[in-house]
Amino acid sequence: TPGSSPRNLLDMDTFSKSDPVVVLFVQVSGSSEWKEFGRTEVIDNTLNPDFVRKFVLDYYFEEKQNLRFDGWVWVVGDWGNNPPGSHGALFGAQDFLGQAFVALGEVIGSQRGRLERPLTGVPGKRCGTILLLAEELSNCRDIVTMQLCANKLDKKDFFGKSDPFLVFYRSNEDGTFTICHKTEVVKNTLNPVWQPFTIPVRALCNGDYDRTVKIDVYDWDRDGSHDFIGEFATSYRELSRAQSQFTVYEVLNPRKKCKKKKYVNSGTVTLLSFSVESEFTFVDYIRGGTQLNFTVAIDFTASNGLPSQPTSLHYASPYQLSAYALALKAVGEIIQDYDSDKLFPAYGFGAKVPPDGKISHQFPLNNNVENPSCAGIEGVLESYLQSLRTVQLYGPTNFAPVINQVAGTAAQVTDGSQYHVLLIITDGVISDMLQTKEAIVTASSLPMSIIIVGVGPAEFEAMEELDGDEVRLSSRGRYAERDIVQFVPFRDYVDDSGNQVLSMARLAKDVLAEIPEQLLSYMKTRDIKPRRADPE
Repeated sequence: TPGSSPRNLLDMDTFSKSDPVVVLFVQVSGSSEWKEFGRTEVIDNTLNPDFVRKFVLDYYFEEKQNLRFDGWVWVVGDWGNNPPGSHGALFGAQDFLGQAFVALGEVIGSQRGRLERPLTGVPGKRCGTILLLAEELSNCRDIVTMQLCANKLDKKDFFGKSDPFLVFYRSNEDGTFTICHKTEVVKNTLNPVWQPFTIPVRALCNGDYDRTVKIDVYDWDRDGSHDFIGEFATSYRELSRAQSQFTVYEVLNPRKKCKKKKYVNSGTVTLLSFSVESEFTFVDYIRGGTQLNFTVAIDFTASNGLPSQPTSLHYASPYQLSAYALALKAVGEIIQDYDSDKLFPAYGFGAKVPPDGKISHQFPLNNNVENPSCAGIEGVLESYLQSLRTVQLYGPTNFAPVINQVAGTAAQVTDGSQYHVLLIITDGVISDMLQTKEAIVTASSLPMSIIIVGVGPAEFEAMEELDGDEVRLSSRGRYAERDIVQFVPFRDYVDDSGNQVLSMARLAKDVLAEIPEQLLSYMKTRDIKPRRADPE
């Protein structure tokens, strides 16, 4: 939810201060078109407005979500359906206060979710600044752990006692019920104690604490025709009271109640314990100061072809970047919003490097061993193109050295304040598969993720194995603690229509989509909670 507060705006009114309003436009993905998203309220007679109205946007880490904030002076009259500045709106050129362009990720990735940008666009004038604040809407992220037992349930089995289990249902707006949890079956008892279980609050009641939660008690039968013992109803609010006291529910069977005058109940269910924990999100960690550190490794093996030849995967024409450069740009331009220093270590592997022509599998693209960091994605691209002119493409294709290099850096800070993302761009056939698997299994316990983009026509079976989506990666009997590798073939994103912007946006989306979950899985396994953002 970005909010906005412009500062030191241009004064357009002759006899008083300006009456400003801000209009938010969102860029349509893969095009240059901007669509109006919403407007703030108008604040009278001020050059330093604090707008109350917030814009609620869906946030996707893996997408570049470009926003444009236009400042205008309110002119008496009705805008009707015309956005400010469009033909027919009651606005002239003199009423424009300036604009700011920003990616949503930049606001979220900035300290405490606050970003100040200069307003520009009025020639020869200083237009002031706009302060943007982003906060995540809490969408009931709590997780409940509870334990229940029952007493004196009805006996349903002919030769033994019952085999009871519970089924939880949440009620829907239309009065129907949706199953949301089943306990395990406890065999041959009328006094079962079920294992504690966890369930998200939104699954239990959709965030509405007073919504009915219905619980059915069944006797399990092998053939699936489970016998209904009885039911009871409660709500999240009622359940949560069990944090301070036991809560006992009567289990009632409506049919028995109608038939038998002396019917009391079919047993009782007692809520033994109930506790609530917050589930943290990716945004919680970013707002708490976790930095994403982005490292690039590029394949300089001879199988890519001579960079000067149009058939080479490294060939860049005056009109078109190479597949390597396109992949680097697509992924890097999104990740850089979450890296405060915008300095990216960049390496090449599989080339003979001057001055002595030794083969290297982790040479710095900027030729600076002491400091391999490049300034911004543009700096990485520049160093990459420079390296193509100075090194000799050779081989073999070894991944392990650069993975171990980043893992060594990641191992130095494991408190959750730093998380590393390594992007490897390669044309395929990997020469050190055993060592690479070992390196990834070791790295899986560290705060890092690996993205592999395969360029060219090769078969990438080895990369699919490293990805570990189907089968958890293992090396010498050790299994990866987490799935940290995401692989995509570049060719799947070459758009026949020639819309490169859109196809690269799709590539970035697919390779980055798993990063938030991978970061969360690291934090969870280490029980690292997000640092609280400083109060404003």
